[in-house]
Amino acid sequence: MKIWIDVLTPKQLLFAESIIEELSKKHQILCTSRSYEEVSKLAKIRNFDLIYVGKHGGIKKSTKLEASFTRMKKLIPIIYKFTPELTISFCSPEAARISFGLGIKHIAFCDSPHASSVMKLTVPLIQKLLIPWIIPKKEFSKFGIQEKDIIPYKAIDAFVTLKRRTIQERNPFIKSDKKNILIRMDEEEAAYATKSKNIIPIIIELVKTFDGENIVILGRYEKQIKELKNRFGKKVLVLKMSFDGKTLLENTDVFIGSGGTMTAEAALMGLPTISYNAVPNIIEKFLVKKDLVRRETNPRKIIKILEKAFKSSKEYKIRAEKFSSLMEDPIEKLLQII
Repeated sequence: MKIWIDVLTPKQLLFAESIIEELSKKHQILCTSRSYEEVSKLAKIRNFDLIYVGKHGGIKKSTKLEASFTRMKKLIPIIYKFTPELTISFCSPEAARISFGLGIKHIAFCDSPHASSVMKLTVPLIQKLLIPWIIPKKEFSKFGIQEKDIIPYKAIDAFVTLKRRTIQERNPFIKSDKKNILIRMDEEEAAYATKSKNIIPIIIELVKTFDGENIVILGRYEKQIKELKNRFGKKVLVLKMSFDGKTLLENTDVFIGSGGTMTAEAALMGLPTISYNAVPNIIEKFLVKKDLVRRETNPRKIIKILEKAFKSSKEYKIRAEKFSSLMEDPIEKLLQII
């Protein structure tokens, strides 16, 4: 069988890696993406063969619309020539529209019903949707897919992405003689995102309290990174995501994230993890409920949490290992559906 897989974000790339490895044993795979720096750099690190078509649309609605139409126009002849019998995506609007237009069956994964714009553009057009079991089916069926076509799997996506092998060696930005505090900036250019006002006061308090420790900030966009460097200078280390984040997490003492993919990964690795909840979502809410993530936006309270976490972090690892032992590999569900 010929299968087209479309991946648009770093998380999707990591999630798709094991899927492609399994499916390529018996099927012919075409894997496409778009020009998006965090994806292309991660693909290069992980020796991931992608065909780049189109680009990320940026922050404006008009440029998102134009980028999507342009990407579809460029993809259509490629997909038409490949003649796939099946599409697999992570709710890619372009993959959904092209597959629908060419009569190709489409299976999608999704754990982000909060991305309502993407849901409206994809969910009504796909045949089967695989989701983490903790998300109610009605969160997706309201966008136009029948509940019988929604298949839950007992895992969260971070469990799948964490199974990847580490390719990079120990990251030079981690300091063995200091406490390592890793911060992930929020997503500003996604359609569902609103710029968080919480993270800057948190960083200011961290710099003041943990002067001399290693504070590393993972930025997303050039403008964001430039603003952080101008504001904090050499008091923090601001990095662009040009490596596999797992290599940082493996040697980090505490992680502070916006509530997305790296927040979930850090929690499942047993790191003391704080979410400043820039993008409220069901996965983050679940991890908070299970006491794997602490949600906090008050800078002083975050300092107290960190001071306690530095003294006793073993409890986080115990909870994470217990939770992860209950997970299943969603690839088995995918193979059954195929």
